[in-house]
Amino acid sequence: MTESVPCMIQVRDLSKSFGEGDKRMTVLDRFNADFETGKITSILGGSGSGKSTVLKHLIGAYRPDSGEIRIDGENVVGLDEEGANRVRKKFGIMFQSGALFNSLNVEDNVALPLREHTRLNESTIRIMVKMKLEMVGLRGAEHLKPAQLSGGMIKRIALARAIALDPKIVFYDEPSAGLDPISIGVIDKLIMDLSRKMRITSVVVTHEIPSAMRISDKIIMLYKGQIIASGSPDEIRHSDDPRVQQFINGSPDGPIPFSKSQKDYAEELKEMSVE
Repeated sequence: MTESVPCMIQVRDLSKSFGEGDKRMTVLDRFNADFETGKITSILGGSGSGKSTVLKHLIGAYRPDSGEIRIDGENVVGLDEEGANRVRKKFGIMFQSGALFNSLNVEDNVALPLREHTRLNESTIRIMVKMKLEMVGLRGAEHLKPAQLSGGMIKRIALARAIALDPKIVFYDEPSAGLDPISIGVIDKLIMDLSRKMRITSVVVTHEIPSAMRISDKIIMLYKGQIIASGSPDEIRHSDDPRVQQFINGSPDGPIPFSKSQKDYAEELKEMSVE
């Protein structure tokens, strides 16, 4: 019997910069994190904090400048295409927009990973699609096209597709974005159910504070590419870091500036007038 890995994902000293020369910008600076098996870890942070960059590294869309990413015990940095494809079968992704194919109905959208990555016959695939749709509460919607679905339904269909191959990990990119409070509650419950009942390791990139506090076993908060807080929702809620408190309370005033400019405004205008 294979022993389960206590940390499904381990990230060590992950760094990433973009640009060249004096315009080079560090987006991630020695990011370290453990994502425990069967637990929900949410990554929080404002725009430009680096949370989406972390996600893109975890799914293999970016290659880091330095550092190590271990998924299910295997270092995935630098894998060839065959190795990367093998690792990708271990996870599903729920994209922010849903990323459904408009030309396909619900059944075909959910069946896509099964047809791409397995040799199952069509009868078995249709049964599995029904099972996944039942899990997200949308069995019977197989014939509908994405244009006929509400925003919340699109997210749930996207989740059904993400779990089609029974992955060990599901990555969620802003799963609650654009949804009403009831739909957010439905998505939150589905994420928690998958974690608790199926021991799926969940990584949630979000800016929805109430949702993250409700569903997470662990929260990682980023600012300027660095982790400024990591812990349980209660530990984050009671953090004495003023940047954390400003973010979770949504205050415009605090150590995180409203302006993103790095140059003094008056000096910049003076330089422009000289030119």
